[in-house]
Amino acid sequence: MQHTHSQDTLVGLFVAASITGLFFLAMQVSNLSSFGSEDTYKVTARFSNSGGLKVKSPVSVAGVRIGRVSAISFDKETFESVVEMSIESRYDTIPEDTSATIYTAGLLGEQYINLQPGGSDEHLENGGQIEITQSAIVLEEVIGKYLFNKTEEKK
Repeated sequence: MQHTHSQDTLVGLFVAASITGLFFLAMQVSNLSSFGSEDTYKVTARFSNSGGLKVKSPVSVAGVRIGRVSAISFDKETFESVVEMSIESRYDTIPEDTSATIYTAGLLGEQYINLQPGGSDEHLENGGQIEITQSAIVLEEVIGKYLFNKTEEKK
């Protein structure tokens, strides 16, 4: 069977499309898919344990991604994790008394922040802070407490 230029061109286009598809898939999986700088505002929250939360982890409300974690730092005075979130500006009506909880998504254990809106008429603004937070659940701690309680019951 002879190779023609059209066959070579089609194979080349297929390989190029495959590489491009794999690139975009890798970007989507690694949470790096947002290239441009969207119009956002910053909000912080303090957690006693941020678990495996990472920069660029999603921030969601009712299952809808409204932003991403932009920075995680440690407060040396209060010994808390300070998480800074970039919220898209189109979601500027989030109540001031909103609570933030760190959850784990899926089997791979990616952690994200879920916001539960409150009932306040005031809204979070740039530089605002979410006061009501619930830290990440560390599976090892839960298992350890369960096992410790079981051994105490046997005594």
